[in-house]
Amino acid sequence: MIDRTITTDRLVLRPFRPEDCAGYTAYYTGPRTQFVGGPVSCADAAAKFCAMIGHWTLRGFGRFAICRKGATEMPIGHAGLMQMDLLRAPEMTWTLWSEEAEGQGYAREAVKALCDDAEATYGFKTLTAMVHQDNDRSIAIANTLGFVADPSTPAPFREYRVFRRTSDTEAAACA
Repeated sequence: MIDRTITTDRLVLRPFRPEDCAGYTAYYTGPRTQFVGGPVSCADAAAKFCAMIGHWTLRGFGRFAICRKGATEMPIGHAGLMQMDLLRAPEMTWTLWSEEAEGQGYAREAVKALCDDAEATYGFKTLTAMVHQDNDRSIAIANTLGFVADPSTPAPFREYRVFRRTSDTEAAACA
């Protein structure tokens, strides 16, 4: 289990805890998962939750629970790195678990902090993001944070677009 925590102005990005599985399962068995392969059964959601935690053991990095400062018992989503294929750059992932958490900049704030951490802590100069072509909010977050569409990298599913962020593209986006 990891013991790293990252904080931003409004958020605490912390390791998952066993009690987070219930909130994750409620999210992944519901309609909010339309852009990430869901909804799925409770058993499949629990398996995905375990896989997120296990990724840390396999790769030494992974995803964090997104919590509001002062409310770290209940995550509002998750974000972080995933790398299933070692021949591809790590993928930045993010999602908010409820509609109430949307529209407040939480996902953008978390992803920005995690992109900065990916370079500072792990030396990753290039990150990818795979976003469903109809997920306008996530496409906007990707664009805001310096990810650019990368049609040369094949997406694993037809409905997805691959975005790429390098230290150079991030600097240009923030200039």
